[in-house]
Amino acid sequence: MRNLLRIMALLFTSVVAQPVLAADCEFTVGAGDLLKFDVAEITASASCSSVKVTLNHVGKMNAQVMGHNWVLAKTADVQGVAGDGMSAGAASAYVKSGDARVIAATAIIGGGESTSVEFSVADLAVGGDYTFFCTFPGHSFVMQGKFKLAA
Repeated sequence: MRNLLRIMALLFTSVVAQPVLAADCEFTVGAGDLLKFDVAEITASASCSSVKVTLNHVGKMNAQVMGHNWVLAKTADVQGVAGDGMSAGAASAYVKSGDARVIAATAIIGGGESTSVEFSVADLAVGGDYTFFCTFPGHSFVMQGKFKLAA
C-alpha cells in the first residue's frame, strides 16, 4: 500500500510539473500615473496567427495629462515613430497616420480606461528586435519594453 501511494504521488507530481503547451497569444499590460509599463518583456509564440494586447491604465489622471498607448515597432524605428507621433498630435493618438514602421498601436487612454489591439505576426521574424513603447509626448524614452516572437 505504501508503495502504491508513493507511485501515485510521483505520477501526480510529474503531471503537475509539465509545462503548459498552449501558445501565448494574448497579453495584458498595465500603466499608471508613473511613466512605466508593468511588464518589461512580452514573448509571443510564432504559432499564433495573431496577438492581442490589452492596455489597462490603472492610474487616475486623464488622457490629456497622463495618457498612454501601446505601440509596437522594430527597435531601430522607435525614435522616428515617436518623433513623428508627436508631430501627428493628440487627435492621431500620437501615431502618424499610415506609418509603415508601426506594427500595432492602441488608442491613447487615461486613468481607469482600457484599450486593445490585435495584430498579425505573419510579417514578424522569430528572434527579431522589436520594442513596445508609449508615444505620448516625452514617454517613449522611459516607457519601453521588449517584444519577442519565439518559435
